[in-house]
Amino acid sequence: MEKELVLVLDFGGQYNQLIARRVRECNVYCEVVPYTMSLNEIKAKNPKGIIFTGGPNSVYAEESASYVKEIFEIGIPILGICYGSQLMAHKLGGKVATAPVSEYGKTEVAINTSSKLFTGVSSSTSTWMSHTDYIETAPQGFAVTASTPVCPVAAMENADKNLYAVQFHPEVMHTAEGTKMLSNFLFNICNCAGDWKMDAFVETSIQGLKEKIGTGKVLCALSGGVDSSVAAVMLSKAIGSQLTCVFVDHGLLRKNEGDEVEKVFGPSGPYDLNFIRVNAQERFYEKLAGVSEPEAKRKIIGEEFIRVFEEEAKKIGTVDYLVQGTIYPDVIESGLGKSAVIKSHHNVGGLPDYVDFKEIVEPLRNLFKDEVRKAGLELGLPDYLVYRQPFPGPGLGIRIIGDVTEEKVKIVQEADAIYREEIVKAGVDKGLGQYFAALTNMRSVGVMGDERTYDYAIALRAVNTSDFMTAEAAELPWEVIGKVTTRIVNEVKGVNRVLYDCTGKPPATIEFE
Repeated sequence: MEKELVLVLDFGGQYNQLIARRVRECNVYCEVVPYTMSLNEIKAKNPKGIIFTGGPNSVYAEESASYVKEIFEIGIPILGICYGSQLMAHKLGGKVATAPVSEYGKTEVAINTSSKLFTGVSSSTSTWMSHTDYIETAPQGFAVTASTPVCPVAAMENADKNLYAVQFHPEVMHTAEGTKMLSNFLFNICNCAGDWKMDAFVETSIQGLKEKIGTGKVLCALSGGVDSSVAAVMLSKAIGSQLTCVFVDHGLLRKNEGDEVEKVFGPSGPYDLNFIRVNAQERFYEKLAGVSEPEAKRKIIGEEFIRVFEEEAKKIGTVDYLVQGTIYPDVIESGLGKSAVIKSHHNVGGLPDYVDFKEIVEPLRNLFKDEVRKAGLELGLPDYLVYRQPFPGPGLGIRIIGDVTEEKVKIVQEADAIYREEIVKAGVDKGLGQYFAALTNMRSVGVMGDERTYDYAIALRAVNTSDFMTAEAAELPWEVIGKVTTRIVNEVKGVNRVLYDCTGKPPATIEFE
């Protein structure tokens, strides 16, 4: 698909994904790439603009992430954020040093509103700072365009060379006018058209899949979740009967979910799909027996998925392609270049070294979750399917802390079903990004019916999020939590305690493992 492109050059900052998400919200296509990408590779991508992310190091330290000075001479507009701003200053002859006073959190910044970057921004605006170093002196040719009482260069620019830098983070919601600043960079400085629209993506993706696959046969890994469902319908529209959807019931699904998936996508459902259900519960339980380390569980589940698909492919004849509902957060969190691996997603970092297919096709690989939902609506999927609760590929395997057993699966299925039922019944599900119950590996003493118990604790999780890259814990009504707690301890055998997770992302992830 021919489209404008803005590159986010990742120097290891915690908000790199969020920068890309904010750019996409402006209808400009954006990709995160590692800082190790060569200058020639960047030129070949022909971006309209480049954004340098934050990072955890000091730019003047010998081992710190860096980039060649020549990138500032190729004529492409650059915006440096936090570490990225310091790197720009350091490379171009300015001075970066340890700040006399570090700034963390909400900070008022004085702005020069004559800057193209700050068009329409208030002369004093609230931003989010997170730095120990600061730009002590801006490079020659740069004008200082923002400051705080303790940070003399909170923003700087060389407008003639289209080089801009901010010490704060415009991508986070705590920066009140951050979206306006990013929009100014994209449209006032990079001259983007803002033509990244979902209807065009869907149309060109279907056409691209037709051309790529030709007469080949395709196997789709269908979990029944939003991502794989959208991928399946997109492929169905592209290649029709060449597609076979395999739904693996690994025994780690929510209560009654296997039957619900079959009802939607099976022979009696509204979609004309070749649908195969594989009941592989015992197979997965055996592989997971005694395994408690989260990454190990993810990789076991990922490999076993592939092996099941390979076996099913052989039953239906030669299959050329495997389709997965991989989305962009999966790719980024599984490790990008030298960035940290947050967790291996079963369909990215969790794949085995050898996969017996010609190629894996991931039509949603470059989309964030809310973009996937928009694509689903464009494809005609019903609202109830598009907006259903997200569910990870490894399923309850990563909502059970510690080793996985059939008994534990049953406990968390029942607790989760009660939680979801009461959330909907109370009408507080609207606007929640995700909510579920997880089983901790903590057992504690309780008393039920005048007798001592020593049972598990269930953790309830509910978050508000749009992009699933950041999230805040939802403040559910206490009466709802109380009712859920009463039902779980009374109705679910093996549970005597219920906890509520108040942690946002970061520092936590949305899922427990």
